[in-house]
Amino acid sequence: MVDVAKAVGADAVAHGCTGKEHSEIRFEPTFFALDPKLIVVAPWREWDSMGSEDAIGHAKKHNVPVPVSNKSINSRDGNLWCRSREGDTSGEENEPKKDTFMLTVNPEDAPHEAESVDIGIVSGIPVSVNGKKLSPASLLTKLNEIGRRHGIGHMDMFGNCLSRAVYETPGVDILFAAARKLESLTMDQETLQVKDSFAQKYADLVNAGRWFDPLRESVDSFMENISRRTTGTVTLKLNKGLITVTSTCT
Repeated sequence: MVDVAKAVGADAVAHGCTGKEHSEIRFEPTFFALDPKLIVVAPWREWDSMGSEDAIGHAKKHNVPVPVSNKSINSRDGNLWCRSREGDTSGEENEPKKDTFMLTVNPEDAPHEAESVDIGIVSGIPVSVNGKKLSPASLLTKLNEIGRRHGIGHMDMFGNCLSRAVYETPGVDILFAAARKLESLTMDQETLQVKDSFAQKYADLVNAGRWFDPLRESVDSFMENISRRTTGTVTLKLNKGLITVTSTCT
């Protein structure tokens, strides 16, 4: 966003955070770290009246297509890493509705026949799917396509805002299972324990918008160093929401 703002000569950027969530804590420090002169426009937080109905009406008035209506107002967020949905999910005592999951099929509706997938990893970095080398984005896109067919990656949880949310992470779950198995064969137990503690710290740093923090860069250097020997191919079987590691070659 900052690069685009500079390219078009804009003096401001905007986001849709409400003032009641963590996203703006990540967005705004990053904007200012890259360009402290930028102005941040946050209509949800700044306008006098800005409820969900107001936002939908404003979008319709200006012919901006939105995937929700006043009859179905909820928070939907999606990117390459995951798809999330909250706001119209069932109460905690109820099973999520079938149409809650928009990216993946329900596990019970997935094919009965399992599918195997090979993940190639070099120095801790996934580089290939079924023998075909792919860029990081293309690799995750491919695994999302494979995982969605088999109902992989359903997560139902309460977030930090104490609201129920459903996440869909098919490609991520496949990658995690493959990487975890290969790490267990290429790292000693103490290194894995330290790695796990740093992983939580890394997540906390990113969650707090501290991507450009020297500590984040230092953790990256540590991870790169301990992953030098984490190279091999992991074969996984996907079936009705389950991931099973069937073989590993280092």
